[in-house]
Amino acid sequence: YKASRYSPLMSVIRHTVVTLPTPVNISTWWNFGSLLGICLAIQIFSGLVLSLHFTAHTDLSFYVVIQSFGDVYYNWWFRALHANGASFFFIGLYLHIARGMYYGSYVFKEVWAVGVVILLLVMASAFLGYVLPWGQMSFWGATVITSLFSALPMIGGDVVIWLWGGFSVDNATLTRFFGLHFLLPFGVAGLAGLHLFFLHDQGSSNPLGVSSDFNKVVFHHYYVLKDLVGACFFIGPLLALVYFNPWLLGDPENFIEGNPLVTPQHIQPEWYFLFAYAILRAVPNKLGGVVALAAAVLILFYMPFSPKASIKGLSFYPCGKILFFSLVGVFILLTWAGAKPVEEPYVAISQGLSVLYFLYFLVIGPLTRIQDKLL
Repeated sequence: YKASRYSPLMSVIRHTVVTLPTPVNISTWWNFGSLLGICLAIQIFSGLVLSLHFTAHTDLSFYVVIQSFGDVYYNWWFRALHANGASFFFIGLYLHIARGMYYGSYVFKEVWAVGVVILLLVMASAFLGYVLPWGQMSFWGATVITSLFSALPMIGGDVVIWLWGGFSVDNATLTRFFGLHFLLPFGVAGLAGLHLFFLHDQGSSNPLGVSSDFNKVVFHHYYVLKDLVGACFFIGPLLALVYFNPWLLGDPENFIEGNPLVTPQHIQPEWYFLFAYAILRAVPNKLGGVVALAAAVLILFYMPFSPKASIKGLSFYPCGKILFFSLVGVFILLTWAGAKPVEEPYVAISQGLSVLYFLYFLVIGPLTRIQDKLL
């Protein structure tokens, strides 16, 4: 490590991945941070390769995507890796956030806030990328989601026209969506570096929720090897999906060219947005639905300001654990409900689940404080 004495860059790298003091008792749930870094690298690399053979034009995009499957070497592999990599990215994100909520990582306010901003940017990038193939679900998904901004008082109509680059989803929309989809992942990478900076500055939580300042080990080789094993278990299913059933998580409608004159029978986003889509549809008022949709994600910013318990995390709070795993069930059921048609009983189910979803964030803090007083 002599080079690190003379090179500031090597010194930073050594402190980040070699000599970093790390709690001795963190579990496999802490692997998802490094796995998300691997997913981001996969998405950026595969996206760069795909961008070399893409034309952002409404008359050409769909046919370029289809033609490149057979005419460009391994384009099918990169496209399947990119599409399924997005799904695995969101699996990792949701599990990473769930771990932070369960073990109280949100007490580190800067780390948590930057993480939520990363989630928002990744969601925006995924939505923009879904529009690019210009299939039926891409076109109508872009139309439905961007039209939601028209619900904003006074400025809604102007915002929609600005997003579209005209008076409908057309070539200008596709061009700017491609540009933004290309740029946003690099912004995510920068914020991920800031996320790590705050994490290393404030320290990491642990399963017991106690101070680990006096019981730490160096990151390498203890956790480097652990992360490599986790990466194998994470990337293995991703490659299996790419090779054996690459379009399992996609929508068959997207293999039909986008047609503004033919509306699909059931418009729905990708699976990782379905929970928010169900909350949107649960509110009969358009503006109320948009507010509920935004609040479904932005409420994560509230977590660091919720009433604090004596012990970080829910490991020693039985009622809190029951509520947390109930929230997990509510999230899964909202995802299921979001894929169903807008009719009864699915609307009523979505409304009930939406209330339970928001209720968790309002109740969990006071509930743990009550248990502290009882003990």
